Amino acid sequence: MNTKKHNIKEFDVSEYLKTPEDIVAYLNAVIAEDDQELFLAALGDVAKAIGMSRIAQETGLGRESLYKTFSGKTNPRFETIISVLKAMGATIQLNTRTNH
Repeated sequence: MNTKKHNIKEFDVSEYLKTPEDIVAYLNAVIAEDDQELFLAALGDVAKAIGMSRIAQETGLGRESLYKTFSGKTNPRFETIISVLKAMGATIQLNTRTNH
């Protein structure tokens, strides 16, 4: 019997978000899923990729508060989300759909 142990590293998407284009593509893909919890988790991934300390500093929010915001256990205020997006250098743009 083979008792060899494997050390499998947990996947962390933030390690792969290297460019602004990566971040935009990731967030757009998540938005397409229409899942608020998934979107908040994705924002957390992006914040981690950029640097949670930097996001905290630019938003005026504490790091602990940010981690809590992205934990999926809270319902953050819209102004918090906008503040985080702004710190990331991102904006929200709305488009109309042709088929309703």
